[in-house]
Amino acid sequence: MNIKPIGVIYSPLISLDNMPIQPVGAGDVEGEVVLDAKYADGLSDLDGFSHAYLIYVFHKAGAPKLRVTPYLDKLPRGVFATRSPLRPNPIGLSIVEIGGISGNRMRIRGVDILDGTPLLDIKPYLPQFDHRENASTGWMRAARETIENIRSDKRFT
Repeated sequence: MNIKPIGVIYSPLISLDNMPIQPVGAGDVEGEVVLDAKYADGLSDLDGFSHAYLIYVFHKAGAPKLRVTPYLDKLPRGVFATRSPLRPNPIGLSIVEIGGISGNRMRIRGVDILDGTPLLDIKPYLPQFDHRENASTGWMRAARETIENIRSDKRFT
């Protein structure tokens, strides 16, 4: 298996300090995805979707840990029960709003991603595939308003 970045995610978030911890906290933060030119044709037909998943590399994350204390909690948790970037494979996932596509560029909103992040893939968000009515959230009990207002600190660098 040989996974390589297909482009770069650009955003106004230039420091890990005080970043939104999830896309719902990023509000109207705008950014841009720039694909390598050879992948531009892959953006065809994506402009009809309102949102997309961005799959990327946590390129500034610290060393992997199997137990982390996540934001919104005070107890160490198994890394696979969190969204911590300190993973064996430091891969991130965010849902962003598509603001427009031109050539190999895609404008995006709701960006909680560090500027210069390597992009691995883009997939359309499909509520009829992705939404689950009876999903449970395990240990996570925070209200959306709380999540929207939490900002990052140095715990994952």
